[in-house]
Amino acid sequence: MPFGPDALWAPWRMKYLEDLHEGDRADDSPDVEPDKKQPKRESSGSFLLDYWRTPDDDASNHVIFRNEHGIILLNKYPYTNGHLLVALGEARPSLSDYEPAQRGELWLLVERAVALCERALEPQGLNIGINQGIAGGAGVPSHLHVHVMPRWVGDTNFISTVGGVRVIPSALEMMYERYARAVN
Repeated sequence: MPFGPDALWAPWRMKYLEDLHEGDRADDSPDVEPDKKQPKRESSGSFLLDYWRTPDDDASNHVIFRNEHGIILLNKYPYTNGHLLVALGEARPSLSDYEPAQRGELWLLVERAVALCERALEPQGLNIGINQGIAGGAGVPSHLHVHVMPRWVGDTNFISTVGGVRVIPSALEMMYERYARAVN
């Protein structure tokens, strides 16, 4: 008999699963979002690029910071509490596809994300990384982005090891508020 619960309920994950195949679903009225009764924005295929193009939606998209080069936002499906994504506004699939000056701007945004994370959450450590290409684990292979993940001793425990499940103890909205306070 396996150790652990029969099921782990995570209803917020359904939105993620549905969004994976959003383009595959039939829609009775493709030009209108049913709950909003307004024209649906055309998706670029990269939510990062879509967020970049819609600065008026920064709060609802959990964009914490933006400048003329790119954005810092909360990862909607985090590996750790307060997991940030950093992306340039111009979507390119690999680091070498950007000019040296653009790579410099990306790194400046990463440095800002690290400072925000340290100020807002006071983590004991950080993981910073890039997953380039599908084989490299990129969830959005057309738009390179950097992950900044705060870490604490004990943030992984038996449930990660035995159950293969991560526990994220805080809601996205609460993390957004903490980061928003740290920006000012």
